[in-house]
Amino acid sequence: MKKRHRIGIAVMSSIFAGIILIPTVIVVPFMGSNDTAQVQETQAQAAGEEEVTTELAASLSPFSIHVLRSETDKVEEVPLETYVSRVVASEMPVSFELEALKAQALAARTYITRHLSQGGPASKKADVTDTTQHQVYKNDKELRDLWGDKYVENISKINKAVEETAGEIITYKQQPIEAAFFSTSNGYTENSEDYWKHEIPYLKSVESPWDKASPKFNDQKIIALSGLESALGVDVTPSLSNLKLTKTAGGRVDQITIGSETFSGRKIREAFNLQSSDFTMEQKNDHIIFTTQGFGHGVGMSQYGANGMAKAGKSYKEIIQHYYQNTEISPMSKQTAALTTAKQTVN
Repeated sequence: MKKRHRIGIAVMSSIFAGIILIPTVIVVPFMGSNDTAQVQETQAQAAGEEEVTTELAASLSPFSIHVLRSETDKVEEVPLETYVSRVVASEMPVSFELEALKAQALAARTYITRHLSQGGPASKKADVTDTTQHQVYKNDKELRDLWGDKYVENISKINKAVEETAGEIITYKQQPIEAAFFSTSNGYTENSEDYWKHEIPYLKSVESPWDKASPKFNDQKIIALSGLESALGVDVTPSLSNLKLTKTAGGRVDQITIGSETFSGRKIREAFNLQSSDFTMEQKNDHIIFTTQGFGHGVGMSQYGANGMAKAGKSYKEIIQHYYQNTEISPMSKQTAALTTAKQTVN
């Protein structure tokens, strides 16, 4: 979930000193007005019908976000809450419960607030990309193409979740958190230090039994034995019978010994593009069958778990407090003042 310019640094560092870093790409914000494709969109239903307003009120957003589009290499400038809405639409199924969508809105808003306060541009003219390097973002046209005649219904639902949480972020000791999230747990989330090797006090393993209803809970992948040996640089002849492994607090593979070499569960997951680091290995002739539970790194909020909690009647605040231990939901007013000043100074 996943890690130069002198202007504005003093302002931001005084407000956000002490924020814990994890291994993600962290840079300093720089907003340029040149070469920016200002998004000006008008929504309407089919020709001849009454125009439908699907944009969030501009007054909800204290500043705009500059998004570098990966396919066009152009920058789109969108109000903060519109950016949050489109991230939620891109990162979580719109069919999910409203309270789960609200929790995702908080995670998205918290991420961009933290990123701007301690990090910075994806390029000389943008704050973030539209990929998993930061947060997945689709613009209005892309969402219209994706949803077709369900567009108005879907974006209205997403906007409702964003509007009802507008201006709220997740904090720990009055600072915006690293709001990590992923798709589906194996029944437990993961301690941050068991996946990233950096301990973050609010990203601790918690139960998440609702995930068993996720279509992504179970998966299998078959790898040729020769491919495994080549990828890992090991010799498992004649068999995998000498496998040894340890587990994390979240039930995922911590360390595994294959042949004469020992690997982290994360290493194996990434080497073979497994859905999860909770896996078992079984040899069938000259192939290895990986069976996994869960989908994603396992740190922070489980999206399917959040939806399960919402179905069980839990509010977005209860969802946030379950997955991000000992955190608070706070207004971003102090952060807004600092970020707005810094962005205006840079521009």
